Amino acid sequence: MFGSGKELLATCQNQRIKISQAMIQREQHLFESCPDQLRNQMLQQWRVMETSVESALNQSLTSMGGLIGGEAKKLMKRQQAGKAICGDITAKAVAYSMGVLEVNASMGVIVAAPTAGSSGILPGTLKALQEEHSWEDTHMVDALFCASAIGLIITEKATVAGAEGGCQAETGSAAAMTAAAICELMGASPEVSLHAAAICLKNVMGQVCDPIAGLVEAPCQKRNGIGAANALISAEIALAGVPSLIPFDEVVEAMGHVGRSLPESLRETALGGVAATPTGCALKEKLRQKK
Repeated sequence: MFGSGKELLATCQNQRIKISQAMIQREQHLFESCPDQLRNQMLQQWRVMETSVESALNQSLTSMGGLIGGEAKKLMKRQQAGKAICGDITAKAVAYSMGVLEVNASMGVIVAAPTAGSSGILPGTLKALQEEHSWEDTHMVDALFCASAIGLIITEKATVAGAEGGCQAETGSAAAMTAAAICELMGASPEVSLHAAAICLKNVMGQVCDPIAGLVEAPCQKRNGIGAANALISAEIALAGVPSLIPFDEVVEAMGHVGRSLPESLRETALGGVAATPTGCALKEKLRQKK
């Protein structure tokens, strides 16, 4: 059992296991389930994630508010034409991540990872990497367990809710979970995974949650794209041997403190940030009249 990064790292080091294995052990203890059962359940989560990515690329989706739709297809068209300036893997990860938000906004089935508003980052980034490296689904299941451990700690020590901690708590946490999972997939130690997660959170410390018209559409969708890039960059930094100077647990606690310090208008109320701009207010009024 663990409730902090320090405890998680100690468990992994003492037993010489990966973060994903430590998380499976925790689930076994709590739910009295066998490893195969837990892995099968997680595989089903991965299947839903894959489907949500595919749906955005193969269907014409209409979001509830009409603020987003078709962005993933546009990004993939550019990538497939060889025009991606950020590289093929990053371009695909961004497109896939934004696509999942289209599925969410059109009332499709997604996996909240850790929330609906940040649901695209983990599946989008991992799916792009799976395609690049030809990883088996068993590897992706392990990655999801690793990500879950990071999400668990952030939830217990701070928050993953935009209403409590701003978008740093949502897309920031999702990116941190993803970065840790990437490092494990690349064969890095649990310590490196925690460094990557810490770097991710620091990169978006203080990011506000300001959904236009109160809908989880914009700027949420683009922040999922940024979250995918953040996860890839943070993993790259950690894998290169560049550590987070501030330990993971302290970064999480700092994020929680910053979130609580944000005014209510910047915590998912749509009363501040871009939601309160003239254009944001006009869009809100237009949607109100439409309803």
